[in-house]
Amino acid sequence: MIQLSGAGKRFGHKLLFEDLNWLITPQDRVGLVGANGTGKSTLMKILSGLETLDYGSLSITRGVTAGYLPQDGLSLAGRTVFAECMTVFDDLRSMEQEMESLTHRMGEVDPSGQEYADIADRFHHLENEFRTRDGYAIEAQVGAVLTGLGFRKDDWSRRTEEFSGGWQMRISLAKLLLQRPNLLLLDEPTNHLDLETRNWLEDYLNNYPYAFVLISHDRYFLDVTVKKIVEIWNKKVFFYPGNYDKYLAQKQQRQEQLENAYKTQRERIDQIEAFINRFRYQATKAKQVQSRIKELEKIERIEIPEQEKTIHFKFAQPKPSGRIVAEVKSLSKNYGEKQVLRNVDFMIERGDRIALVGVNGAGKSTLIKLQAGEEKATSGEYRLGHNAEPDYFAQDQYKELNPDSRVLDDLERLAPNATQTELRSLLGCFLFSGDDAYKRIGVLSGGERNRYALARMLMQPSNFLLLDEPTNHLDMRAKDVLLQALQDYSGTVVFVSHDRYFIDKLATRIFEIADGNVNVYPGNYEDYLWRKQGGQAALDATLKQQLTEAAPKNGNDGSTTAQAKSSSSESKKRINPIKLKQMQERCQTLEQEIERREQSIAECETALANFVSAEETMRLTEELAKHRKELESKVAEWSELSETLEASV
Repeated sequence: MIQLSGAGKRFGHKLLFEDLNWLITPQDRVGLVGANGTGKSTLMKILSGLETLDYGSLSITRGVTAGYLPQDGLSLAGRTVFAECMTVFDDLRSMEQEMESLTHRMGEVDPSGQEYADIADRFHHLENEFRTRDGYAIEAQVGAVLTGLGFRKDDWSRRTEEFSGGWQMRISLAKLLLQRPNLLLLDEPTNHLDLETRNWLEDYLNNYPYAFVLISHDRYFLDVTVKKIVEIWNKKVFFYPGNYDKYLAQKQQRQEQLENAYKTQRERIDQIEAFINRFRYQATKAKQVQSRIKELEKIERIEIPEQEKTIHFKFAQPKPSGRIVAEVKSLSKNYGEKQVLRNVDFMIERGDRIALVGVNGAGKSTLIKLQAGEEKATSGEYRLGHNAEPDYFAQDQYKELNPDSRVLDDLERLAPNATQTELRSLLGCFLFSGDDAYKRIGVLSGGERNRYALARMLMQPSNFLLLDEPTNHLDMRAKDVLLQALQDYSGTVVFVSHDRYFIDKLATRIFEIADGNVNVYPGNYEDYLWRKQGGQAALDATLKQQLTEAAPKNGNDGSTTAQAKSSSSESKKRINPIKLKQMQERCQTLEQEIERREQSIAECETALANFVSAEETMRLTEELAKHRKELESKVAEWSELSETLEASV
């Protein structure tokens, strides 16, 4: 479909990549990864035709269309949201207008004439194409995509210029998805999406009929959408089958193989050089020496590319707070007539890692601002616990920084006991490398300043962190550093994030904000989804049904029961009495084990509701998952045995 041969690209004097040979097939699902600055976005622009190659060639099959969504920079104006999306179907709408015109003309000309036949033929041709391209459902398609991307129905009639940059990108993404190009090119499509919208986009891409290539710093999103990873590394491009998790394992394996091959080759080179040096001046060994020299010249040297160093940074731990960090009672928050929160009650305990989830506009940022003291409650009570010291990271935290300070100087003033190496390492984690560390804060972009503000907060954290979208503008490496820091942090965290992997690894409780309420769920996001999707209710119902079916059925009419037993006796499966006894004993054992597992699950859930520490919560969550898996296995075995025993009676 699209083929790159010997492709290479420079950015000024810097070589981004070279010798790239890549064939994109019609069903490819590709994740493009690599460190910042390696050329991922540039390669996407080359595939879309917006940039050209410096070396090699790009071949595109006739009829192939590519649709490109950049990270930012798109701005729409002049139409309503719905009308803007409908422009995607301008050709179909023109076709529909022509069909209407042809219908009127057919009513005006003689049905027996040649003109009528020509008009009818044109109409049927257009109508067949219109129907084939699903022209009668274009408005429904637009509505479905806009709803999936989080637009309420009353947003459809609003002008596009009324929306912020993030929502403008959603409109552009909606148009691209409605176009359905043969090759979809998405550069950080999840940057401006909440969790619910990301889940919808995951499903959409999994059902997309054509190829797509996407760049994302969201591990979970890559894991569930792509089937191949293309990595730009050390000016070369490497291909890995499978999703992101498989890529990580294969990359580690490839690195180990490369290091082993390098070690073997190095040993051989040392042997040859030792032989040459030893016998170089002996005439009797001249032939062998020349042979070794030629062998040495022919060896294609294996190089070990420099790896990105894994940063281990020890962050300062805050002084402990009391057991109760914060308590909310009957809290409500209104903005004019709009009620965001209604009679909310919850308690936050020391060591909690609480993720706030909910659709955009549900009130996540409002709840964090209330806890940070940035907003006042309309009614109700919010009370901080003993020694609790909240520290708030806002989405626009960069506004609080001194624009005249240099990045490194500002960090040194904040942490005078840290070494230059430690400070530079931390800045490197958050994408401030080389001369970037000496830039003045005022010249940084909004995303860069937010990254720096986050690094700055982690240098001297308080014991109660309130983080609103801390993972925005971070690549995977920076997210890993942040995640490790927060996992090692001894204080309490309440955070909003749209990164599923980050939430799953950090959260010990989920606060779902919906319809003005706050619903509390123990465990991480996977546990929350399991409960939301009826996992617990389904398990309870299955157990109840199986136990009910296994209970002895006493008929009111004894003769009828006897007759039924008699009539079915021939179909009963006979089992050896010893085997039968063993099965009955096993069935009784399973019933006892099922009861114990149910008790263990109940105990774990009760324990999760009473927070002790982050480590204990993670342990209980793993133990709960183990008990559930074992319970399902025991129930399945018990059910099979019960059916066999019932058939043998």
